Amino acid sequence: MRALTYHGQGDVRVDTHPDPRIEKPTDAIIRITSTAICGSDLHLYDGFIAMMKAGDIIGHEPMGIVEEVGSQVKNIKKGDRVVVSFTISCGHCWFCENTLYSLCDNSNPKPENAAGVMGHSPAAVYGYSHLLGGIPGGQAEFLRVPYADLGTIKIESDLPDEKVLFLSDIFPTGYMAAENAQIEEGDTVAIWGCGPVGLFTMKSAWMMGASRVIAIDQVPERLKMAREHCKVETIDFSKVDDVVGELIEMTGGRGPDRCIDAVGAESHASNMVSAAADKLKQTAHMQTDHPYVLQQAILACRKGGTLSIPGVYGSTATIPMGPAMNKGLTFKMGQTHVQRYLQPLLDKIEAGEIDPSFLITHTEPLENAPAMYQKFRAKEDGCIKVVLKP
Repeated sequence: MRALTYHGQGDVRVDTHPDPRIEKPTDAIIRITSTAICGSDLHLYDGFIAMMKAGDIIGHEPMGIVEEVGSQVKNIKKGDRVVVSFTISCGHCWFCENTLYSLCDNSNPKPENAAGVMGHSPAAVYGYSHLLGGIPGGQAEFLRVPYADLGTIKIESDLPDEKVLFLSDIFPTGYMAAENAQIEEGDTVAIWGCGPVGLFTMKSAWMMGASRVIAIDQVPERLKMAREHCKVETIDFSKVDDVVGELIEMTGGRGPDRCIDAVGAESHASNMVSAAADKLKQTAHMQTDHPYVLQQAILACRKGGTLSIPGVYGSTATIPMGPAMNKGLTFKMGQTHVQRYLQPLLDKIEAGEIDPSFLITHTEPLENAPAMYQKFRAKEDGCIKVVLKP
């Protein structure tokens, strides 16, 4: 099969690999019909994620047709059309039984790698380093799906791939980010990042009763999509000297009730002095995370407010914990418990409450994936979300 393969920082290629096969009775093999490039894939591309190896197949937002199932798979069969959750979860450990699926105890076949860094291992993730299992990813023609009964949702309607594909990751991720923010009726919500996760977080914040949503970014096309499709107010941080001051002023001095970091490790600073200092540290391999959004969110959030973090970080972010403690902020974060949200969010799509395809800007053959990574990374040609067709 053909699959997008990691060869080092900034170097991905479509190579030929052996077709996947059933390895355990709970596996399924999926023929991929659509797969997407995620913003967190750029963390791999830019070398921010540890334990990537040359030859790894990447990608974690796939869907397709079931080609084969193991003897213990009961919920899907050959010919079914399914979306695959990016987190891999066994369904029977303590964490899965408590619907904390991204914290599964059993799906990472190399838990010692993550435990050595984090204290414990979270769930495995497709195509996202040997820290999280080294499981081949979904930017490929075929995919082996472990624990297939729990890791897929069957699409029985005739909705096109583009309307359901993002159940694999970014729609549940945005929804859980808004849920983690503990939004209450009438809240003002500030969301950093108008990329795909940020856009779904905005949509979800409205669903949960926010009365005002403010989005922060600097890319004109992303800001425009946020205004037009998500009906939010926006701040272009490249044109504002003090994002924190702007947010506090916009909220009458109190600050947003809920702040959401939908950016993560590779955020950009409006303060060029800080950016230059961090760039120097990164060059010297002293720092990989750029915690500008976390710093701004902590300072801007109202006292007693909540900070939700769906953004991906490593282990070197400098966080102003003193202000966070003294302001009494609540932090909620984590990889998405995708399986918890699959059916409820599919129901919303089928009911016409949301059409997730609004954010697709580019649809390309899998063979064009390396060029699309470059375009997505550089934010060229209005590139916000890329769907690949194997």
